[in-house]
Amino acid sequence: MCCLPSVIWVLFAGSSAIIAADQLSNNLYYSWVRWALYGVSAAMLTWGLVLFFRSKGICTFDDVTRERRRVINTTLATFTITILFYLAWNYVVLEIVGIAVGLPWEDSAFWN
Repeated sequence: MCCLPSVIWVLFAGSSAIIAADQLSNNLYYSWVRWALYGVSAAMLTWGLVLFFRSKGICTFDDVTRERRRVINTTLATFTITILFYLAWNYVVLEIVGIAVGLPWEDSAFWN
């Protein structure tokens, strides 16, 4: 999500902000902000799974051991889908939108 502010900036500021938006993306992507966003995302996903399992009646560790297969499968599926969605969003959708609005990302796109 480090590149999204740059795309939004270009949409509102126009083509005059393309270089500044590119620099903002690089500064956010290659700094501690990237890892902080990963940590916040993992914590939110974990908390969401805890709430989901509690709503299904799996509230204690004994319940988790009884429903071990269901908990493991659901957790693995959720994390896998989340990572695949992140990769598709970050490396395909945002790349295409950024290139479409004129950001100089075409040379460094993953398909080149």
